Parts: sequence; C-alpha cells; structure tokens
Amino acid sequence: MEGAHRSGWIAPLRLAGRHVTLLPLQHEHRDALIEAASDGALWELWYTGVPGPEGMDAEIARRLAARDEGSMLPFTVTRTGTGTVLGMTSYGHVDATARRLEIGWTWYAAQAQRSAVNTEAKLLLLDHAFGTLGCIAVELRTHFLNQQSRRAIERLGARLDGILRHHQIAKDGTIRDTCVYSIIAPDWPAVRSHLRWQIERPRPGLPKG
Repeated sequence: MEGAHRSGWIAPLRLAGRHVTLLPLQHEHRDALIEAASDGALWELWYTGVPGPEGMDAEIARRLAARDEGSMLPFTVTRTGTGTVLGMTSYGHVDATARRLEIGWTWYAAQAQRSAVNTEAKLLLLDHAFGTLGCIAVELRTHFLNQQSRRAIERLGARLDGILRHHQIAKDGTIRDTCVYSIIAPDWPAVRSHLRWQIERPRPGLPKG
C-alpha cells in the first residue's frame, strides 16, 4: 500500500487521551519498550509475538519498515502526564482504496493490563479511523487460544466475523488459528459511547478523572 502512504491517507501522528498518549514509534523508544515488556516477561507467552530484550531492535525496525511501505502505522503507548512507556500498538493491513485497516500488534506491560489503558488506546485509534480516515470497517485479530485478548476485543464491542483455520505458523512452530473480529462504520456511534462509558467508570490501575 505504498500509494496509500504517499497519498497521506495514513501518516505518523500523535493521539492523546486523558490516560494514554500514542506516539509515533521511534528507535529511541527501545530501552523504555524493553523495560515495559520486562514487566511480566511478556515474551514468554507462547501465543503472542511480544519481543524479548534481544529482539526489540528487530521488531522496531520491522514496524518502521512496514510504515515506510505504507502497510502499517506503529505507535508507542505511553501514560499521559508521566510519559511512562506502556507498550506498542499499530494500524496494519492498510487498504486506502477499500478504506479498511486492522488495529493490532498490541502488547502492554503487566502494570497496564486490566485497566483503562487498552480501552482508551482503542478509542483513540478507532475514533481516528472512523472519524478522520473515514474507514468503513476496522478489524481486530488474535490467536484462537488467547482468551484474554479475545475477551478484551469483545468488551470493545467488536463482533466475531469468523476463524481462519491454520492461518499462521507461531514462533514455537505450532499452527495458529486466528479469530477475526470487526467494527463497521454503522456500529461506531454505539461502540464509541460504550467505550467512553467504560473509561469513565472506576477501573483498577488508573484513577477516575
């Protein structure tokens, strides 16, 4: 999707909310991202692709190369106010012609899990996708066996489109079945209200307000 990148349909940007701020991914975020991934040793989860300390440089380079090709727009997730790095997320599978993309390649430090971090990050990304980019649909995908991720996606209001059987080979050599969820443009007003309500209600890990 190099043409989509050149046309400006996607371009690096900063998205700021009350609790989280998404910054364009940079090589300079490496050390802070390693520290975030070390909170919970996230690379040990066999069904995810979270990079370990030795793989962070390569993962940043991979995402930035995909950004330059126009197929991905990667972000570093930080805590608003303190600037603490909490993880990574991205737009991917960008299709400017069909006005579709995927939100994924997401991971968070253990301190940010089961809090409002993911909800607000997804709100910021979805609001930009539907409100600014004019997307007709946004996909979210995860491993069939990643129950925590599936529950998080379903709490957003996304609906399961189907399961891609034998979709990918995982890092440990096993075959991954991928659950494909989506939010379509007509769903967005109700989903947006739902996400705002989730952020406003008391949540562990982050203060209300």
